[in-house]
Amino acid sequence: MRRYGKNPDEDDVRVRPNRKGNRPRTNIRPKHEDASEGMVLTVDRGRLTCLVDDRVVVAMKARELGRKAAVVGDRVALVGDLSGARDTLARIVRIEPRTSVLRRTADDDDPYERVVVANADQLAVVTALADPEPRPRLIDRCLVAAFDGGLDPLLVLTKSDLAPPDELLAMYGALGVPYIVTTREEFEDGVAADRVLQHLVGRTTAFVGHSGVGKTTLVNALVPKDRRRSTGHVNAVTGRGRHTTTSALALPLTGNDGGWVIDTPGVRSFGLNHVDPARVIHAFPDLEPGTENCPRACSHDEPDCALDAWVAEGHADPARLVSLRRLLATRERHEGD
Repeated sequence: MRRYGKNPDEDDVRVRPNRKGNRPRTNIRPKHEDASEGMVLTVDRGRLTCLVDDRVVVAMKARELGRKAAVVGDRVALVGDLSGARDTLARIVRIEPRTSVLRRTADDDDPYERVVVANADQLAVVTALADPEPRPRLIDRCLVAAFDGGLDPLLVLTKSDLAPPDELLAMYGALGVPYIVTTREEFEDGVAADRVLQHLVGRTTAFVGHSGVGKTTLVNALVPKDRRRSTGHVNAVTGRGRHTTTSALALPLTGNDGGWVIDTPGVRSFGLNHVDPARVIHAFPDLEPGTENCPRACSHDEPDCALDAWVAEGHADPARLVSLRRLLATRERHEGD
């Protein structure tokens, strides 16, 4: 038997009330066209510090964003209390499309990628020439992540008064990566910061490096008004630095031309699980032309690989091929597990 008349749209149709309120449920989300634009400066336990115009605003992510997370460098849309007053909280309702992404995994066996920084256009890889000893493989991995994420690399070598940079620079000479060599004395008198600053003006630069290389000290010198709370030292027994930066932080450069520096936590490993092995060769432009004669689907670590002949003919440094194959071998071990 028909429960309602011929016109089910009439007022006699019963509507089940919403137990949580009077408004009916809907899947239509607000567009927040009046939201204000901001930039994420740092993230701390679900609270995001953002710059909106000239105000620093604390915000949280809206539920409608689901699992999508905002990271340092993201351009976001905010609603709510944007005064920046103490104990106020805004809401991030939209994350704008990213121009670049620096990603890493904890190691090569970790399937979960972590977005470290968004919208940076340069990656400064800071490495000490001694105390602690340089780690070329970590530099290689950072370069792979930079090229894969759309960032231009910059190599910053510190503590050259303890060890010469010639061997390390020769290893990366064919890549054409710009570099800066500094001493501890230059760090103290500000000369190092001035030289590095020339490469940062008008750009957003993320700084990465393992602990103890002077990364945060350099950032402190570049942005003296927004110093980090502390800097670390190198353990005399292990030769490793202590983590003093626990979260990424974006800091504005002073001057008319502007720019941003983003200090990131010190890393002891840089996993590349998120990078397609076929794209790793793009981080080695001195070797890439030699792959034209490789067999189809060549892994670049097999007897018929054309890179062996390419290097033997003197087109590239053999150390670069060793570095490439070490990265690929690590990936292959993971894929075969």
